[in-house]
Amino acid sequence: MTLQPTENPQTSAPVRVRFAPSPTGRLHIGGARTAIYNWAYARATGGTFILRIEDTDPERSTDENVRIILDAMRWMELFWDEGPGVEGSVGPYFQTQRMESYALALEELKKNGHAYPCFCSKETLDAKRAEAERTEGGYAGYDGTCRNIPPEEAAARIAAGEPHVWRLKVPRDHGPIVFHDAVYGPMSFPAEVMDDMILVRSDGTPTYNFAVVCDDANMGITHVIRGDDHLSNTPRQILVYEALGRPVPTFAHLPMILGPDGKKLSKRHGATSVEEYRDEGILPDALVNFLALLGWSLDGETTVISREELCRAFSLDRINRKDAVFDETKLAWLNGVYIRQMSVDEWLAAAKPWFAQAQVAGALETGAAEIDFNDALAEVDENREFYAALYPLIIERLTRFDEIPAKLSYFFWGDNVVLDEASVKKVLLKEGAQADEALRACRGVLADESIAWACDPLQEACRALCEPLGMKAKLLFQPLRVSICGNMVSPPLFESIELMDRADVLSRIDKTLDRVFHVEKELS
Repeated sequence: MTLQPTENPQTSAPVRVRFAPSPTGRLHIGGARTAIYNWAYARATGGTFILRIEDTDPERSTDENVRIILDAMRWMELFWDEGPGVEGSVGPYFQTQRMESYALALEELKKNGHAYPCFCSKETLDAKRAEAERTEGGYAGYDGTCRNIPPEEAAARIAAGEPHVWRLKVPRDHGPIVFHDAVYGPMSFPAEVMDDMILVRSDGTPTYNFAVVCDDANMGITHVIRGDDHLSNTPRQILVYEALGRPVPTFAHLPMILGPDGKKLSKRHGATSVEEYRDEGILPDALVNFLALLGWSLDGETTVISREELCRAFSLDRINRKDAVFDETKLAWLNGVYIRQMSVDEWLAAAKPWFAQAQVAGALETGAAEIDFNDALAEVDENREFYAALYPLIIERLTRFDEIPAKLSYFFWGDNVVLDEASVKKVLLKEGAQADEALRACRGVLADESIAWACDPLQEACRALCEPLGMKAKLLFQPLRVSICGNMVSPPLFESIELMDRADVLSRIDKTLDRVFHVEKELS
């Protein structure tokens, strides 16, 4: 018998898609993209997005890992219509709570002759595999030893307690397994290379390919959107659908996500989980936007796409067949775009933990008393006006929120200064720069209480020193920047000075003069 691809009987049914992660660790970027595509397709079609937890690995599936995945999904705002905490009519939504459904499905396959018990031990199968690889050039799968054991004999052996698994009885006359993949197009797999796979292990637990079909069928899944690493599972799963007499869903296999070196994205390329990017200060909207475009496009040109537009325009036919390359530089750029779109209030709320980290970093850098992180968080709330004033200083310079501590810790040095060695050599000790003279002159201006302690008047007064000193503004201001901010690259100088205490600013200049030029004079 040869099965031809036919129109999916579920095509006209309301779309039901699912994201089914295994809680064995953090949510990988590849899994996050799969979740985004399922979520967006459900929203674009007015369908239902289901979250199912495949927690049948007893050693690695933990409650903590479940929490991590659910938190990651909520952080990305990929809210599910049915799943943990949002019960629907096809629950429960944890595989470990669905064992009865697998047992019922197995009984159905037994009754219609599509499943049989196999008594071959692991040692026997291993020996056959080794012999086949030695003499036949490779293992062709299970050889069907137990396929035709008479039912009475099989029942007696089971009753006697003989260990056994249950296998799928693949029809010998089955023609090619064909289906139309929504991404890759027509697909065909020869049925003769499909051995009688195990459905239920000897301990009664279902295998992945059996459980996932039972779940998808019972949950009415119309479209299975997943990574193309599952493509080899699809023909096996289609055989199970056929054996159960259930409609086969539409499959859409997604291309791989590769690192810049063209290899599968992994830890060697840097962060790979949603949680890591969250902790680096990537915004959820930016991450969803970036991942959505790793294999799909709106028009081949648009790089900034809102959730609303994604959910309106997403379709399976625009998914690219080529593997996508994960470009962290592009992600950082895109995140910067989203940061600059934030209002001051939104920015303050999002940046609050990193402001606290900047306080902690400032204390550590100067050797001051250690600051408790929670106390630092409270201080942000107490001095909201100060932190709001930082917004225009840094908003154009941020691509990730975790850059804030390094860029702003100098605000929390008090009367101390932490001098960057390279900046000292390049600016303060540069031959002929007269940096010490510039610092002393600027200090005199900054100490003059008749000049308003504000950006513009302070900058104008210091700039007026250029002509009498015979210096360009750059040679005047760079030493001042290093002595106050610690290095020659920082947010705007006089805008920063305005937000600092006058006594602290003067103390930093004094300490720079003492540490750099006093030592230099002694050495000369």
